[in-house]
Amino acid sequence: MKKLASHAWSADLSADLYGINNWGAGYFGVSAKGEVTVAAEATDGSLLKVSMIDLVNEIKERGMDMPVLLRFENLLAQQIIKLNEAFNRAITQANYQAPYRGVFPVKVNQQSHVIEEIAQVGAKYGHGLEAGSKPELLIALTHLESKEACIVCNGYKDEEFVDLGLQACKMGYRVFFVIETLTELPIIIERSRALGIKPLIGVRVKLASMVGGHWNASSGDRSIFGLTIAQLVNLVDTLKAEDMLDCLKLLHYHLGSQIPNIRDIRTGVLEACQVYRDLVSEGADMGYLDLGGGLAVDYDGSKSNYMHSRNYTLDEYCADIIEVVMTTLDPNDVPHPTIITESGRATVAYSSVLLFNVLDVANFEPGPLPDSIGPDEHQMIQKLWEMQGKANARNIQECYNDALFYRDETRELFKAGQINLRSRSLSENLFLQIMHQLLDLADEAPREHRELEKLRELLSDIYYCNFSLFQSLPDVWAIDQIFPVMPIHRLAEEPSRQGIIADITCDCDGKIDKFVDTHNTKRTLPLHELKKDEEYIIGTFLVGAYQETLGDLHNLFGDTNVVSVRILDDGSTEFVHEIQGDSIADVLSYVEYNPQQMQDRFRRTAERAVREGKITATERTTIMNAFAASMRGYTYYER
Repeated sequence: MKKLASHAWSADLSADLYGINNWGAGYFGVSAKGEVTVAAEATDGSLLKVSMIDLVNEIKERGMDMPVLLRFENLLAQQIIKLNEAFNRAITQANYQAPYRGVFPVKVNQQSHVIEEIAQVGAKYGHGLEAGSKPELLIALTHLESKEACIVCNGYKDEEFVDLGLQACKMGYRVFFVIETLTELPIIIERSRALGIKPLIGVRVKLASMVGGHWNASSGDRSIFGLTIAQLVNLVDTLKAEDMLDCLKLLHYHLGSQIPNIRDIRTGVLEACQVYRDLVSEGADMGYLDLGGGLAVDYDGSKSNYMHSRNYTLDEYCADIIEVVMTTLDPNDVPHPTIITESGRATVAYSSVLLFNVLDVANFEPGPLPDSIGPDEHQMIQKLWEMQGKANARNIQECYNDALFYRDETRELFKAGQINLRSRSLSENLFLQIMHQLLDLADEAPREHRELEKLRELLSDIYYCNFSLFQSLPDVWAIDQIFPVMPIHRLAEEPSRQGIIADITCDCDGKIDKFVDTHNTKRTLPLHELKKDEEYIIGTFLVGAYQETLGDLHNLFGDTNVVSVRILDDGSTEFVHEIQGDSIADVLSYVEYNPQQMQDRFRRTAERAVREGKITATERTTIMNAFAASMRGYTYYER
């Protein structure tokens, strides 16, 4: 494998190489020692930095193995504060006449410690929760204490769901039932009359505005949720007929998660405000405008309208929303509505980092070559031998084509039984030797030889890592989501290898082979050679949104260990929560096995082996103890 250019290396060069100062949002950086640091703001405003490799060592001292999902409660708190303060600044500067009330969609990360932190920090801002199911509504009702906080109920709602929300309204909660389909309205009307409780009704509308990005199917006429304009008019007429139009308080829309272009956001707000204005003119009480989600995370640090980035700052996002609402509603003397956004991804993404250790590396270096080859070797192998060292910048494409041809011909000869295994091995090593020579010249090749750009990918190492992509990073597999990936230590050393990441599942899709780059995605990641008896730890960053919720049990790899830490004002860290990952018994029970029955069945098999004289009774005890220990063990590789 071609090594990176040789020159004096520094931690700053590593920071530039991995782009951490671009996507790290001020939270993540590289110290002069070459270690990734996480920064948190102290109560006096000073910046505290903690080494992540130091945290790894502390985690191990507490008896927990890799992989670990590391949560930073400070970062979660800071994102809640930043979002609310940015809207408050925009409201003050524009003299907007209503407040901002954010809600966090529980579905983005339902973990209890995440919700608890959001509810606690968000209480002073009246930051609420969005619930799309009865379990999520129960979470919201048991965690929100601020009477200013909103609970926005999206999704399908049955009688039990509606009754619970109505009773909560009577207790003083601000629960909005957002109508997704017209079939929900009769249920809400009937149950509100039966209980004698007036509902707070919202309506989700399908806007014609379309956005770019991964999740743009949420926008436009073909969105699966929300009412068309014609259905919205029917809803208004029904509420008028039922003398309940005063219950319609909220207009909601959702253009999609991770909207990279601010122009799309402005367009959506403009169209929604036109709808809002006309609902007011129809006599609806209104008062709330819910823009849904969409606030993007700059995963690649490019600050562009690329799908994994965003071309706006948080302040620009807030100011633009306020400006569009005012310029649309003010000419019609429509009172300013309370602004709600359902920012989930941007709230929690930064707070979690998946850490895993490298178990092994496979490389594509040529094996030992002889000093010479005999005349009895096949002509195709002779041709490969003669090609060594013959390439230059002018004939590089020709050499590449010839080497591929000779290599492929020898493979066909082997299939036909015309060359033996050792000759086939010689041809493969010669081919790899030539490819590495070409790779050294690839940067000098004419630009029209685009095929040569694949050489680095074809010759890259495979780093086998102790995690399951399907359990911990499902969006990488499912939708080609790009997360920042980099080693968290040894960054004062030059990374001399190019590699891809493979997990420990037996699945060809269990790999990461697309990595962040400021101009485009790249197919390999610069990494270091492993050192004997020293762990190499890699981090995948910005994984707080959706990944824990969507993870599955592929190959029966369960939840990882989880550690939540808080950086204290003196720079030390408090391990707030430690959650042991799933044991093998846990994941077996999830797929309807009974671990005790399995152990009893295995005991009977072992006892039969004793009776048949295959093992002794003492050996049976040792075997059963090993079986029981495995049942209690971590599903991932344990050292």
